[in-house]
Amino acid sequence: MHALLEFFRPYALPLLYALIIVAVLPLVAGYVVLMERKVMADMQVRLGPMRVGPHGLLQPIADALKLLIKEDIIPENADYWIFWLAPLLSVTAAMLAMAALPFGPAFQIADLNIGLLFIVGVSSMGIYGIVLGGWASNSHYSLLGALRSAAQLVSYETAAGMALVAALLLAGTLSMKEIVEFQQQQGVWFVFLTPIGFFIYLVASIAETNRAPFDLPEAESELVAGYMTEYSGFRWALYFLAEYANMIVVASIATTLFLGGWLRPFPGVHALDFLDWLPPMLLLGVALYCFYRTPKQPVKVQQGFLAAVGLLCLMLAAILGAALVPPLVRFKPAILGGFWFVFKVFAYIYVFMWLRFTFPRYRFDQLMKLGWHFMIPLGIVNVIGVASALVLHRQMHWGLAPALGATTLGTLLVAAYLAAVGRRYDLPVVGEAE
Repeated sequence: MHALLEFFRPYALPLLYALIIVAVLPLVAGYVVLMERKVMADMQVRLGPMRVGPHGLLQPIADALKLLIKEDIIPENADYWIFWLAPLLSVTAAMLAMAALPFGPAFQIADLNIGLLFIVGVSSMGIYGIVLGGWASNSHYSLLGALRSAAQLVSYETAAGMALVAALLLAGTLSMKEIVEFQQQQGVWFVFLTPIGFFIYLVASIAETNRAPFDLPEAESELVAGYMTEYSGFRWALYFLAEYANMIVVASIATTLFLGGWLRPFPGVHALDFLDWLPPMLLLGVALYCFYRTPKQPVKVQQGFLAAVGLLCLMLAAILGAALVPPLVRFKPAILGGFWFVFKVFAYIYVFMWLRFTFPRYRFDQLMKLGWHFMIPLGIVNVIGVASALVLHRQMHWGLAPALGATTLGTLLVAAYLAAVGRRYDLPVVGEAE
């Protein structure tokens, strides 16, 4: 019996982490949708969902129940099995990519020495679900949306890969955990060392996840809903779950490679150690606000739910605060690290939402031109610049910051040149005077 326990012990924690991710991810995706609707409402000076639960906090639960009981329609001439399998493929690829993501120094399913390569390779398989779903629907709209998505992924996956290579050159490893540890040793996040790489990855990740203003595969104006046109019910919801799961994946990659992972801002500066108290104080403030708003809710059920949310935030604040007390300070990296990682991921996703409600949708030719004529060349030049800076640092004994500053300035000049050249060959807008 003891030997059996020893055999399964290495697999117990990874299995527990996997079960937590599979169980929690749909709930998180639902509340990210609510967050997006609230952000959109705030930018448009309205309230957003307010009916189901206090401040609409139960709206994701209502949406999930509605989709579960909604009629599931399959087109008569569709390929039944592929139509059924396609959304599952997209969701599975997005969830499997999370296996190598370190959500904290102690929360990771598998610390692979090729972790980043695994994540990029597995998450890229999600496009098969979109292409197969569009093809199996037996609809021209769906097929065009699937083809657009495939072309978009090929274009921007290349640019995103170049941005990741720039960060890998600095870290010298593909292990996600070691990349964060290297940033801790250096005392600086990679976003400050290669800001252009971070910008390229930000734009490319928006396009990879089919988010506005690059949501041409789902363009309502000409494709109705693109590759999802013929889907309904919970099968339709699976595509959205895959999209939001992919948003979490790309945000986690950006957080790990460029934003210090689970590290707090400026972890090497002891004068800023007071930032360790920010997480418990923030959650304490949310808890107090919930308790303040509880009596103002019109229905007893809503009062009870908001009070439960306040108690949950109070409990989380107590856990985060306890990690700063000397007897439990050894748990500080794991507990506070998890908070900072999740906080950065949601901040990155907020930027996605902000851009969606700020910029108009691109035309498809503009989308392809931005990818092939600007993002990919700039990504290649950025990789060359980072590599040149490392040569100056290691071979010619320049400081790393001055070397990267000089090459970043050169890359910005190339970016300005590419933008100037690109404007000469812009296609005229329909109806524009010649």
